Amino acid sequence: MSLFRKELAARASDPSNRRWLFIPYDQLSDAIGPLAREAAHELGLVLIENTWKAARRPYHKQKLALVLANLRHFALEQAERGVAIKYLVTHGSYGEALAPLVRELGPLRVMQPAEHELRVDLQPLLARGALQIIPHEGWLTTREQFRASMKNPPWRMDAFYRHVRRATGVLMENGKPLGGKFSFDSENRKPWKGEPLAPAPPAFPLDPIKEEVATLLDNDFKHHPGALNLAHLPATLADAETLWQWAKENCLPLFGPYEDAMSAASRGLFHTRLSALMNLHRLLPRRIVSEVVEMNLPLASKEGFIRQILGWREYVHHVHEATEGFRKTPRGANAIAPAAGEGGYERWAKKSWPVSLAPREFDGGAMPAALGESTPLPPAYWGAKSGLACLDRVVAEVWEEGYSHHITRLMVLANIATLLEVSPRELTDWFWVAYTDAYDWVVEPNVLGMGTFALGDLITTKPYISGAAYIHRMSDYCEGCAFDPKKNCPLTHLYWAKLARHEKTLAPNQRMKLALASLRQRAAAQRRHDQKIFQHTRDTLLAAEALTPERLPA
Repeated sequence: MSLFRKELAARASDPSNRRWLFIPYDQLSDAIGPLAREAAHELGLVLIENTWKAARRPYHKQKLALVLANLRHFALEQAERGVAIKYLVTHGSYGEALAPLVRELGPLRVMQPAEHELRVDLQPLLARGALQIIPHEGWLTTREQFRASMKNPPWRMDAFYRHVRRATGVLMENGKPLGGKFSFDSENRKPWKGEPLAPAPPAFPLDPIKEEVATLLDNDFKHHPGALNLAHLPATLADAETLWQWAKENCLPLFGPYEDAMSAASRGLFHTRLSALMNLHRLLPRRIVSEVVEMNLPLASKEGFIRQILGWREYVHHVHEATEGFRKTPRGANAIAPAAGEGGYERWAKKSWPVSLAPREFDGGAMPAALGESTPLPPAYWGAKSGLACLDRVVAEVWEEGYSHHITRLMVLANIATLLEVSPRELTDWFWVAYTDAYDWVVEPNVLGMGTFALGDLITTKPYISGAAYIHRMSDYCEGCAFDPKKNCPLTHLYWAKLARHEKTLAPNQRMKLALASLRQRAAAQRRHDQKIFQHTRDTLLAAEALTPERLPA
């Protein structure tokens, strides 16, 4: 018997005469739902450790460890309170695991799952009354608020955010936003030059549960990519409090001004690293927002941080749910991948990811591509050297930690992939497997909607693309690169080539007017050279080779 099983058995209580709940892997809190209101000795929880889910994609080891360690600690915490626990280790879908339990225990309650994949999994049980869906109390806003904020698509986060601010009163006074405007985004765009000093991320104590999870991964999931670092693995309630206290003291006062900055000297700068625990509900978004409202912070930092949670996080959840993960949008249905994608793993590893044994109803997600991109994801995203210092540095950080902050995700990883015409679905799958905070409801809107513009202007206004100038201005990555951002960086040519290829499609977009006007100033010879650089860059990276200035086309 494992140490975890012994600890759980030592805390076990009589399971008879209980009202039973199924708690998914990302609802690990007793401050929401029935656990927050009903007596512990009257409740039973079903928790599932699912090897099939873990193996469905080549998930980062740190991500698997985060979910498993938090799930096990949550089980022990609830058993300590007197809640009866049925903790299953299963090798099939969640629906298959729950079906025999329903016959034993009767219908189970479950808060509405956040992930579309899990909702599909549970639908047969729901249809026959074996599950009772109750509202998910982890969200800060309602479907009705989302609908009331905008009459029709295209949907816009700023309209939703303004509506929610007015409805909740957050950062409002006498019906008006504090500081006279809803967003201080224009004030939060400073590059970071090394001062003020950026904080080192906190380390968390080792414990036997974390160590046992690490052993499990070494034995059964060693073929998964990424490094595992237990010192950077928050799993207990004490760990969560440590992270939150660190974020409040060290990050939030300076979060706003340097929100968009990137640096080789600090991976996270003043970003809080809270998203992975928020998405598991080990830290509740409602608590975080309410505490930040009361903090003595510069308004630009306070508003900018709250906008990430009350605005963007809630917004992407609603658009994902309203469109069934963009399978069905107001502009029509998208093509659907027949099986879970592996994000280019096979191209890098030179071996295929084991075929998923998912039931037929499990597809691999929507495949929109408003600009028609279909290039495979280069092995550089898995660690092959690209020769571009910005890309190589951020990719290395991701595979070391399962983390990088949101501007490196958008303006390095997604930007470069979009300039290379990478398949939006494959890039989405890569983000899904590589990041510890990635689940379908958050990663698909962020990558398909914002990172690649694969949905057109359905949820964002324009493609977020740039050449070398933006990365040079907002980071120090170029200092360690073989390419000069002002002379020969391929990214600038890729940017102009991208605009040229899609000029007609993008022309009606008002936010692209200035960029397209600049494009029209480029001579025909410059345009041809841009396209040659694009083809050379794409071919070189797909061959898992590094770019060099000497080999660029003249």
